[in-house]
Amino acid sequence: MSKQYLTTHTVDQAHATEIYSVAPTRSAIFSASGSSALQIHSTIKPTFPLQQTLPNAHRLGCHHVCTARGGLGNVAASVGFGGEIKLWTRKEDKDVNNQWELWWEIPPVKSNGGDVWAVALSADEAYLACTTSDGRIHVWDLVGRERIQTYETGGGNSNTGGGGSFAMAVDLSRDGKFTATGHESGAVYVFNNDAGRLVYSLSGLAKPVRAVAFSPGCKRLAATGNAGVIAIYDMEHGEHVSNLSASSDRPAWITSVDWNDTGEYLLSGSLDGKVKVWDVARGVCVATHSETEGALWAVRWLPKNEQALAPGMGKGEMFCAAGANKSLTFYREATGM
Repeated sequence: MSKQYLTTHTVDQAHATEIYSVAPTRSAIFSASGSSALQIHSTIKPTFPLQQTLPNAHRLGCHHVCTARGGLGNVAASVGFGGEIKLWTRKEDKDVNNQWELWWEIPPVKSNGGDVWAVALSADEAYLACTTSDGRIHVWDLVGRERIQTYETGGGNSNTGGGGSFAMAVDLSRDGKFTATGHESGAVYVFNNDAGRLVYSLSGLAKPVRAVAFSPGCKRLAATGNAGVIAIYDMEHGEHVSNLSASSDRPAWITSVDWNDTGEYLLSGSLDGKVKVWDVARGVCVATHSETEGALWAVRWLPKNEQALAPGMGKGEMFCAAGANKSLTFYREATGM
């Protein structure tokens, strides 16, 4: 049984360069690109208008932006090509139309480890996990503004360098218990944040891992990348339980993956410009869209809205895809009436 999703709206030329990352809140979506500004579009209006521009956010451009999955949507984090991390907070003053402002910044640390790459926020918006090019994972207490944990994957220590494989992806489980990372070597690691140690080194992918994502209930982990398949792992025992893959001899690299709020479906975006929706229980693709010939770098479900955006649009699930065509494309579930 397939599911039908319709293109709701496309924001053409949302950025001047390729869009590398998107991150939704309950009412808006951040987008980041090779240009210096971050853009924030409303997701509660049918034309998804530009709500705010954060100019000169990252001088050399931005490759990752994140918000907390299941969070209140009051904090966002972005990483620039210069290695800096910026934390953004939403103003509580209702008269300023949910404007965002810089909270604080973590400067690049060139002398003690590799450049920062991927970032993830905890659901309570109190902790940030970031990966580095030498395989480390740092965890920050955002309120205390201090680094509270460093995980090593290369046998080094915090003073001599990580020596591990490039950590290309990271996610925090919504209950805050686990941190997962995906690496250029194909390795996938899961750390227990309470114990501060590695609990699983997961097999199944022999090529670079570009995205990892915990299911909402934290019972499953999805990992994917250059192998062109999505590996699903059970978090109770660390077992590789299934693969989701298209029927192709040479599947395209998958660059982004995201669970829906119920944990029934996975969203994926790939270098061939295709966005797919997967039924995890059945292990099959139930919807495919290929409205761009360029690479898709980011796909995300939008938090479900209890109100329809416009007459006839319903209240079904929605997602956003972005990439090389510099546009934001929004899709909605056709049966969500």
